[in-house]
Amino acid sequence: MATETIVLLSSREIEKMRQAGRLASALLKHLEPMVKPGVSTLELNDEAELWTKAHGATSGPLNYHGFPKSICTSVNEVVCHGIPNAKQILKDGDIINIDVTPILDGYYGDTSKTFFVGTPSPIAKKLVEVTEECLRRGIAEVKPDARIGDIGAVIQEYAEAQGFSVVRDFVGHGVSNIFHTAPQVPHYGTRGKGKKLRPGMVFTIEPMINEGTWEVKVLADKWTAITKDRKLSAQFEHTIAVTEDGVEILTLPQEETGIKLA
Repeated sequence: MATETIVLLSSREIEKMRQAGRLASALLKHLEPMVKPGVSTLELNDEAELWTKAHGATSGPLNYHGFPKSICTSVNEVVCHGIPNAKQILKDGDIINIDVTPILDGYYGDTSKTFFVGTPSPIAKKLVEVTEECLRRGIAEVKPDARIGDIGAVIQEYAEAQGFSVVRDFVGHGVSNIFHTAPQVPHYGTRGKGKKLRPGMVFTIEPMINEGTWEVKVLADKWTAITKDRKLSAQFEHTIAVTEDGVEILTLPQEETGIKLA
């Protein structure tokens, strides 16, 4: 992490995060119709780069610590940080997580979603649905004086009850005008443990849920993380702000004011 200090954002800064988050959500929505058999992950990347520039933003992942592309495209057994390329052609039955982070006016809008390519297998469908529910349950734990451990505990409990596992190697993170900062937000853990949540904290919740083992390995490109057993992995991500009375999801479409948490 860039810093260990948790910075509480001002209302002005949170508004900037809100604008960046809405742009990130709109980018995912723009890419969604392209997610179909026969499309390469490089095509998704190139369209994302063009769209981002056209909307007055830049791509946070591009050249970040040497990452070579504008978005992450993680297909099937890829847990995260998949690098788009021309040879990777989507096929019917695949699942793909698209992770986008446009920078608007200096602030990062970080969100991701796992999409079905064509018709998913029953296990793929269940995994993706469970992962999205994990994110929803994690967000529902966020409120002042709650603990970071509460988020991970509820995610782990639900995922494991459904027969899946939670990745340990990658976690959520603080985000503002810095891409990755404190706090770290594990998607597993113990209720009542970890940092206390306070209004003004902004961070991602981004559970990576695996069909088989939680263990991962990073490929020779030093970015692409895959499941150790080559089984499927899915992920969903939102950037959230702790408010005086609960939580605000910053990476929602502009027309939405929130998601149902109960």
